[in-house]
Amino acid sequence: MTPDSTTTSIRFATRADAALIAEMSRDLIERGLGWSWTRERVLRSLRHPDTNAVVAVREAERAGFGIMKYGEDEAHLLLLAVRPACARRGVGSALLDWLERSARVAGVRRISLEARFGNVGARNFYTRFGYAQSQLLPGYYGGREASVRMAKRLGEEREA
Repeated sequence: MTPDSTTTSIRFATRADAALIAEMSRDLIERGLGWSWTRERVLRSLRHPDTNAVVAVREAERAGFGIMKYGEDEAHLLLLAVRPACARRGVGSALLDWLERSARVAGVRRISLEARFGNVGARNFYTRFGYAQSQLLPGYYGGREASVRMAKRLGEEREA
């Protein structure tokens, strides 16, 4: 990560963020797969009581976002993206840290996610934070691309 004195703040996403979140998902996560996380789908997530959607802000600009759905013992990181101009400046780390802390407070013991097999950068990012590959899912993304399911048990990093 490049040293950077700019502070990243995390806040809950609002209806006003929905279009930008959807566009970032389309352009940064779903590129080449078809667009499933439309504004309407993001808005449904914002209204869902078991889902947190957060936005990272740097210098008054929305730099990234994360959406996580919480179950009783497990949470599922649905989406996490950072604008390329803000990459390697701690934005993704701040988002993931916020979501993981929220999961711990909620009593969650495990977080899972899927990453595109071809997105080595994302897979390496999650590995650095203690996520391990648990399954390879061929054709997961519309029959076009494999997914790597990754998971992390919460609390183990404190015990180590």
